[in-house]
Amino acid sequence: MLSPTIVWLRHDLRLADHPTLLAAVERGTGVLPVYIWSPEDAGRWAMGGASKWWLHHSLTQLDASLRKVGSRLIIRVGNASDALGQLIEETGADAVYWTRRYEPAHREIDTKIKEDLRQQGIEVESFPGSLLFEPWEVQTQTGGPYQVFTPFWRRCRSLSIAAPLDAPAELPAVARWPKSVSLASLNLLPTIPWDSSFAQFWSPGEAGATDSLDRFLQGAIGAYRELRDWPEQSGTSRLSPHLRFGEISPRQIWGRVVERFGTPPVDGTGKDDGPWTFLSEIGWRDFGYHILYHFPHTPLAPLRENFSNFPWETSPDLLKRWQQGTTGYPIVDAGMRELWTTGWMHNRVRMIVASFLTKHLRQSWQRGADWFWDTLVDADLASNTLGWQWAAGCGADAAPYFRIFNPMLQGAKFDPDGTYVKRWVPELARLNTRWIHAPWTAPQSALQAAGIRLGTTYPEPIVDHPTARAAALEAFATLRQ
Repeated sequence: MLSPTIVWLRHDLRLADHPTLLAAVERGTGVLPVYIWSPEDAGRWAMGGASKWWLHHSLTQLDASLRKVGSRLIIRVGNASDALGQLIEETGADAVYWTRRYEPAHREIDTKIKEDLRQQGIEVESFPGSLLFEPWEVQTQTGGPYQVFTPFWRRCRSLSIAAPLDAPAELPAVARWPKSVSLASLNLLPTIPWDSSFAQFWSPGEAGATDSLDRFLQGAIGAYRELRDWPEQSGTSRLSPHLRFGEISPRQIWGRVVERFGTPPVDGTGKDDGPWTFLSEIGWRDFGYHILYHFPHTPLAPLRENFSNFPWETSPDLLKRWQQGTTGYPIVDAGMRELWTTGWMHNRVRMIVASFLTKHLRQSWQRGADWFWDTLVDADLASNTLGWQWAAGCGADAAPYFRIFNPMLQGAKFDPDGTYVKRWVPELARLNTRWIHAPWTAPQSALQAAGIRLGTTYPEPIVDHPTARAAALEAFATLRQ
């Protein structure tokens, strides 16, 4: 019996378009799918609470899918290097394959494991599968990394994208299955009531990802450019957590869109059409990993070095009010409450709440990134870092870096009827739409008719917008000195 091939699964929890899995099948030996729960290996960026909820259900679905093709998922706990060593000893495996990761800590671990195993005579190979393009494949004319999205994406569009691969019809089993710990023993499910609320909004797993893409392609994608900014509209794909866990690949998404709508124009014509705008958002995800790969310090430090001396404030009380959605600014509070209830937040609202934290409250972007890391089901180090540094003005493509979103105007523009606010801030549900985004400006009679007592049933604004804006601009002025 030939020695089996270990397929070490991480952020690639699917069977379709899985180059690593297919390479293991083509090797002609038994295939041993393995997931290793090793939060200590991730260090500072161990998975947050909401992501662990998703992981639990995603692994459940993956094991069910593997059993349909004659295989199963083996789960181990502990240091990844030790766990792989034990599996090699137990099974006689002589090869370990995995899909590449790009986070700094994971790259370091993967490199060390690859070196150690090869010294032991074990075949080790890593494969693409998480991005449209590997970070080193897209370079400027001088051979360096991009820091602005538009030329990055223009360069990407000049490159070819391979068609996605089919899922294997069968996986060759190993002669003797090693023991696996139970998924329940990982204690991934939270003790807070997230499990009951999240399940109303999400279906983790490869089948759930495919269903989400199908609904989007049959519905909102045509008007995506207009609808994507309206938080109460079903105008986005909601594929981000599926992408984060690799339940669907960006290449699969690209292929399905092109199959339905044709190849997007390279020269930019028609770039405002819904499908091409959507595909550019997939490009933004690649761009986030491009920045993270080439600038690995950015999860903790600004890309723009002059921001290292920015005069951030430190206020645990203001931070807590923002986290709890009690700032007194309805569009901000609605977003933060949507996040806590669903593990997700609409992208337009993410920009609004991030601007509010970093500009109005002048709390550092790292504090916001930490909160999102723990509460988002799609918490992804590259995208989270890119988004927060963009909002704070210290990252890639952040011009004008001093942009300060006016939460009242943003609410009036993208939630004109107040439907989103009234859904997530029900204490304002009876307030006339005229004042829904600035309830402190409503006459007392309107507040009384809506059953609102500012400062009691709904908070007054924790900062004054004009004053906070002026203070933020003054702080930004110090960067030019």
